[in-house]
Amino acid sequence: MRIATWNVNSLKARMPRVEEWLEYAQPDVLCLQETKLADKAFPALAFSALGYESVHHGYNQWNGVAILSRVGIEDPSNGFGAGIVDPYADDARMLAATCGGVRIVSVYVPNGREVPSEFYDRKLVWLDTLRDWLAATQSPDDDLVVLGDFNVAPEDRDLWSPKAFKGATHVTPPERERVANLCEWGMVDVFRSLYDDGDLFSYWDYRRGDFHEHRGMRIDLTLATKPLAARARWSAVDRNARKGKQPSDHAPVITDFDDRS
Repeated sequence: MRIATWNVNSLKARMPRVEEWLEYAQPDVLCLQETKLADKAFPALAFSALGYESVHHGYNQWNGVAILSRVGIEDPSNGFGAGIVDPYADDARMLAATCGGVRIVSVYVPNGREVPSEFYDRKLVWLDTLRDWLAATQSPDDDLVVLGDFNVAPEDRDLWSPKAFKGATHVTPPERERVANLCEWGMVDVFRSLYDDGDLFSYWDYRRGDFHEHRGMRIDLTLATKPLAARARWSAVDRNARKGKQPSDHAPVITDFDDRS
């Protein structure tokens, strides 16, 4: 099964690129973040014409997450559900569904804006809540993948220059500890488990020619439970999707998993 994630930074602006990418990359499941659409504006029929069922969670022109699947969509749910307080409850940041026997969770982790700030504090709480939700509703023994824009670079090798990000969000020890807590629960950073090298990024700021100068960050992550991660055989950042006219500032991250034997 080929599973991918892509922060498209406005599906309305990027729809032709997404359709083209689906045609050539052929993912079985694609998770989208920052669709920036309300549910009623989501182009489900266009994706259906390409062979993909879809489910979307969005309120307005901000945030928004989606799952596209050509291997079925079962038991969709959005947010953390009843009984768990979401510090960003009105932001449409999480969507889950079962696709081809794998529980897929598309997440758009809050940015955090500045350190310190109440937005940064709430980002940490949101990541804690994600960890609590996993513990309460999922099992490390299941085929489960949480993927999307985490707005956290797990290590210094995930940055073009650690010095350039000193004092900024995305790289602070508390943020990295929250991602590490997800791994301690039973998740594996699949891309990193396959590739040790630094300078492998998924996000480049639009400003200053960062993409062309290779000044990026790896903040789009695919975290899989150990049974699923053990079947990962290949992963890549599709830099070609970051090129050309009107690209997103993120590139898709693709991972291929073998089926259960």
